[in-house]
Amino acid sequence: MREFFMAGGRRLSYLDFGGPGAPLLTLHGHYNEGAVFAPLAEALAPRWRVIALDQRGHGESDRAESYDRGDYVGDVAALHRHLGLGAVAVLGHSLGGVNAYQYAARQPDRVSALIVEDIGAVVDVDWSFTSGLPRRAPSRAELVASLGSAAPYLECSFRRADDGWGFSFGIEDTVASQKALSGEHWRDWTAVACPTLLIRGTRSDELAAGHAREMIARRAGGARLVELSAGHVVHHDAAKEFAAAVEGFLAAPG
Repeated sequence: MREFFMAGGRRLSYLDFGGPGAPLLTLHGHYNEGAVFAPLAEALAPRWRVIALDQRGHGESDRAESYDRGDYVGDVAALHRHLGLGAVAVLGHSLGGVNAYQYAARQPDRVSALIVEDIGAVVDVDWSFTSGLPRRAPSRAELVASLGSAAPYLECSFRRADDGWGFSFGIEDTVASQKALSGEHWRDWTAVACPTLLIRGTRSDELAAGHAREMIARRAGGARLVELSAGHVVHHDAAKEFAAAVEGFLAAPG
């Protein structure tokens, strides 16, 4: 079910997949929106109730003037307050992964378990792909053709408008967000106190194997690493294995 709430004067949206299970807040990456976690929600039901935020500038949520780190973390906190929940498990991919571990670090009493999908404590984003995305295509088929092998990873964000096909995110907004994401975030990563699972794709072009191992080592036993045969978007490339890893960790996070 799609829901809306207000945060800082703007309207944000989320999908609540429902069910009797314990809540799991999920945060998507750039180019995506909450709907990308629908297969995971189905795989985890009924034990887990997935709640997937459309982060600012994505999906059905409003665009924003700022995409700084504190803005994203504040939106997660606002959703959490809106839901009226106690401590919850939080999962994030890429952009959402940094947002997730920064929220866990800054609101330690609000996060009971953390899952970070294929993003590091040091991030250096190349936004040339984003800058080259088509603003509009005459048809869905032509949009897919222009994206090539990247199309399956962006399709949940395809939108039809009066002047053709495009995306549910703004290209300039995404570049601004990617620039703000880049940097060193070790302080937040090492401050996380809750049980943590880091999931890495073995073919990832974002999270190197050595960096993932350093992240685990710096957490002094407070985190574990799972590597799956996938690229950067592990939940897409290895959906069943990803869901199994998430479910197994949440069943016994300590």
